[in-house]
Amino acid sequence: MRKITVLTFAALAAATFAAAPADARSACFKKYSMGEAISPETAKFQADEALLQATDWGVWATWMVGGGTPGYTFSPRKYRCSQDGMVWTCHAQATFCKL
Repeated sequence: MRKITVLTFAALAAATFAAAPADARSACFKKYSMGEAISPETAKFQADEALLQATDWGVWATWMVGGGTPGYTFSPRKYRCSQDGMVWTCHAQATFCKL
């Protein structure tokens, strides 16, 4: 069974799954990520975290404490999940718009 720590996964997701840089020249952009866990809900949560971390670590931190995503809209995510043994893998896609 594969084990990926949250920090290792975050670094991998930020480096590998970032579709476009978040900069002032681009009002809206898509991001893609992946999360792995023992339940689909937790794998989706991991994927959401990776989406936000790849966009802005400060926004991720604010979102983690229930403060939303200041400075960005965070569209409803689209997920594609599959199970391999006890591990669920969810790929997520979202559109962010800089406010």
